[in-house]
Amino acid sequence: MTPSQKNALASYWPLYGLEFAHVMPRLPDGFDTLKLEIGIGNGDALIHMASADPDSLYIGIEVHEPGIGRCLNNIHQQQLTNLRLIRHDAIEVLEHMIAPATLDRILLFFPDPWHKKRHHKRRIVNQRFRDLGYRALKPGASIHIATDWQDYAESIALQFLEDARFANQGDTAGYVVRPQYRPLTRFERRGLKLGHGVWDLLFARAC
Repeated sequence: MTPSQKNALASYWPLYGLEFAHVMPRLPDGFDTLKLEIGIGNGDALIHMASADPDSLYIGIEVHEPGIGRCLNNIHQQQLTNLRLIRHDAIEVLEHMIAPATLDRILLFFPDPWHKKRHHKRRIVNQRFRDLGYRALKPGASIHIATDWQDYAESIALQFLEDARFANQGDTAGYVVRPQYRPLTRFERRGLKLGHGVWDLLFARAC
């Protein structure tokens, strides 16, 4: 970590961090919706969405401390009051901290594709993830996933299309045009210029 990131963890975590627990700590009042991003990286997308949507409370999950540190610095610089971070495994957070039917949106942008076939079992999108996502979402609320690996996109689409608990919000293959709220990353722009594909998927809790 850089000295700036270390300072952010020491100085700003008490302001914007939520410690992992088996119940969600009290969250700030006065927000219309609650949205969760899993795997925020350095937090650029999360900062963009939270700053553009001040009526929603955003929670970001990340285990990588340098990314947490950078995001904390940006939160503090922009004085964002609608953003909190959790530094823990996302599946355990969904299982223990998120109460049933409380989330208005789950966001999962560019998760590790574990592209080697023998590693596919490590991918986050699986039966358990869908079960926990369904439990956490309000009826009609959505889960938005984006990936730049076509075979992972196809696997994700198939899982959700075959799961009657979720309603497809995209085309027959399960894909949608990138929603305006999801910013393009620098990595994504570079890939698009090189002809690489990006697939967005959007599924809503059906009932």
